[in-house]
Amino acid sequence: MKLVLATRNAHKLREFATLLAAHEILPLPDDVQLPPETAETFAGNALGKARAAAAATGLPAIADDSGIEAAALGGAPGVRSARYAGEDATDEQNLAKLLREAPAGSPVTYVCALAYVDAAGDEQVVEGRCTGTVTPQPRGAGGSASPRSASEAPAASRSWAFTRSTPVTSSVTVCSTWIRGLA
Repeated sequence: MKLVLATRNAHKLREFATLLAAHEILPLPDDVQLPPETAETFAGNALGKARAAAAATGLPAIADDSGIEAAALGGAPGVRSARYAGEDATDEQNLAKLLREAPAGSPVTYVCALAYVDAAGDEQVVEGRCTGTVTPQPRGAGGSASPRSASEAPAASRSWAFTRSTPVTSSVTVCSTWIRGLA
């Protein structure tokens, strides 16, 4: 099955192509405009991008949105994870703000929503969660408060602001298992 990935992130395109090797993962054409991520949920943001890609290309499309929900912050940064410290903030700035505001040891959840939309309007969304606790210092390399893509869900070589308490049958496993079943 051909699937358009609704992203401009080349790294994410390579990861999804590897995860979904049974499918042909196509890049988003340059002339396709994606909507801004203004929904109140990860699913809403992912659906908006998948809808735009499917409508523009006439092909089935997939899109994701992910981030960190800190219990001590009432679920923030949530869907604003990539912009938590400001619209143009770096991963390091977002992480620093999270570590300043969420106490070490407090519960956090990494959430990833993956949406599928086809040209006929069939829509499906799946969400994966990985829970843990805030650590006082980032771990690993990379310096991000949340993964840049679904397949970066907690890996030892990344820099995380939390320690996992659930198994890594998280977002990437849930999402990739689900998408494999589409065709």
